[in-house]
Order: sequence, then structure tokens, then C-alpha cells
Amino acid sequence: MTSRRESIMAHITSTLAGTVGVSSRIYRSRNEAFARAESGAMVIEAGTDRAQVIANCKLEWSLDVNIAVYFRGAVPDQLADPTIVSLHSKLMADRTLGGRAIDIVPTAVDPQIQAGDQPSAWIICSYMVRYRSSAAAIDAA
Repeated sequence: MTSRRESIMAHITSTLAGTVGVSSRIYRSRNEAFARAESGAMVIEAGTDRAQVIANCKLEWSLDVNIAVYFRGAVPDQLADPTIVSLHSKLMADRTLGGRAIDIVPTAVDPQIQAGDQPSAWIICSYMVRYRSSAAAIDAA
């Protein structure tokens, strides 16, 4: 059975399909560097997942989700902006993530720009997803 966390991450990945500027270059937890030709791309990663007891046998989780948008160009953060607007709009269209979450909230946008023959930007858009699970089974609500 799939954990609620993985179900949420899979839903986010499918929701972001067709995001402006990245074509099919959307990855889960990519471990290799991007080639120059792979610019505009997006990497979706789960961060810390914190739990607290809310009722007898129920946990409420706060899952950090980081979506890194990668672009190269003269002003890479400016090139990434339409992608960031698109991904945010897609995530906020259904704040329950298809009934998998209580809510999703943006928490930060952290731009990292690197100089080079063609500057690159790695802009991390962070969100917090709140969801519930059984205390006995993280794959059950």
C-alpha cells in the first residue's frame, strides 16, 4: 500500500504536468545535474514531514514540499517567472489535492542564481501540505 505522503507527492507531480515552460521535464527527486539543453525544468521533492496527535488514533501531518524550477539565460529568474506563476496556479486550484490533504499553503520562494557563460537560476518554491492519517497506519486516513 502507498503512504498518504507518497499519494500526495504523486498527485502533485501529475497536477504539475503541462506547467508552462518545462514541457515534459518534470522530475521527482532527480539526482543528476541538468544538461544545458534541459533548461526549463522542474524537480519535485518531499521535505520534512512532521506529525502531531490530534485525536485518539489520528495524526495530523505537515509535509514540506519543495519544487525547484531551473532555467538558463541572460536573466534566468525572469525566464522562470511564468513557470512559477503556472505551477502556483495549478497547485492552488484544488487546495485539498484531490481530497488527499486538508490544505496546501505556499511558504517560501528561494532564488539561487549562478553566474557563467549563460547564467542559471534554481528557484525553490516551498509549500506546506497538511493531511491526516491513522496513528497505526500511515497509508490510511
